Amino acid sequence: MAMQTAEKTPRDDPPGPWDRPADEPCPIRDVLDRIGDQWSMLVLSALWEGTKRFNELGRQIGDISKQMLSRTLRRLEQDGFVRRTVYAEVPPRVEYELTDLGRSFMVPMRALVVWADDNHAAIRAARDSYEG
Repeated sequence: MAMQTAEKTPRDDPPGPWDRPADEPCPIRDVLDRIGDQWSMLVLSALWEGTKRFNELGRQIGDISKQMLSRTLRRLEQDGFVRRTVYAEVPPRVEYELTDLGRSFMVPMRALVVWADDNHAAIRAARDSYEG
């Protein structure tokens, strides 16, 4: 008995930026513009572990300048991924945490991190052997 395979139609594909007119805003491009920089995912990953103060984040991430950490946190707060809480204490205490939106974003991102860990060696090997 011959095996029949279903022909894949465009409707079977998940929706993506290719389904939009060129002049219509693209949500995935907007999100990737924010989190595709060098620091945002590192900040979000550090906050996945729980609430942190500014200097804690800086120490955990390592080689990020205070100015860049401040700018990254401000952008993530502006986009609703991070909540900044200032306590009326002397000296002032400021803490950062993921919002519900930030936590929901990290669910698929953690899957991407696992995928990257699992496939990094193959990607590096392909890159190293590329002669183009």
